[in-house]
Amino acid sequence: MFWLLFLLMACAAAFLSCARLCLAAVHAAESEPAGGGTHELTLYEAAFLSGGPYRVVDLTLVSMARSRRLLLAHTGWATVVDPVGGDDIERSVIGAIGPDGQSRIGAVRRATAAADAVRALADRLVAAGLAVPDGARSGVAGAVRQVRAAALAVVTLAGTALLMPGQAPGDGVLIAAWFVLPLALTLACLAIARFEVHPYTRWASPTGQRLIGALPRAVRATGEAGLLTAVAVHGVRAVPDAALRSAFGTAQRGH
Repeated sequence: MFWLLFLLMACAAAFLSCARLCLAAVHAAESEPAGGGTHELTLYEAAFLSGGPYRVVDLTLVSMARSRRLLLAHTGWATVVDPVGGDDIERSVIGAIGPDGQSRIGAVRRATAAADAVRALADRLVAAGLAVPDGARSGVAGAVRQVRAAALAVVTLAGTALLMPGQAPGDGVLIAAWFVLPLALTLACLAIARFEVHPYTRWASPTGQRLIGALPRAVRATGEAGLLTAVAVHGVRAVPDAALRSAFGTAQRGH
């Protein structure tokens, strides 16, 4: 009957991990203030809700490059052409490049993503109920990982219990049947989380996701406005200029 110790360990791991996920999901749901449904997104806000701080930086770099205020080389270097930024985020990009006027794109992306201007943008979106707070997002993601680890632990403990010597004939079926219970709990919890908790693991809250989903239909602009909207929602892959895309590809490979 020593296998009962392994069963207790499996049940404890399954129960505690699933309880943590439930609490994290409740906290994420409570962190979204009411309202925000009539908010009109700016390009920066759409970029943050779609891809986080780095998407905001990529949008800014693409906008400045296409207006010939920055030169983004396919080798992964950014060069300042016009040192005057049009807003706080553009000024953060220029400041991240430095006084020499040239820097690696990867370094510029990292520095600007952590700049005060981008953090202020994130705080405004969280306050409006459109973005998920850092604690809620990381809490849910960590809880999901813990449930997955608990499911793996249940399988491992079950295998160990089945391989223990000195078992009577027919004990294997009984042991396997008992271990199915904590395994079913973890798998069911993951399945529910896939549909109910998954929205909170992204940058945008459910309200923010609805606004992002409506943005491509609401914005019918062509030309530069349409391109920048596509970059905000879909990332650099929406840029038609292959040379410009390769500059970001080089930077990300280096990072």
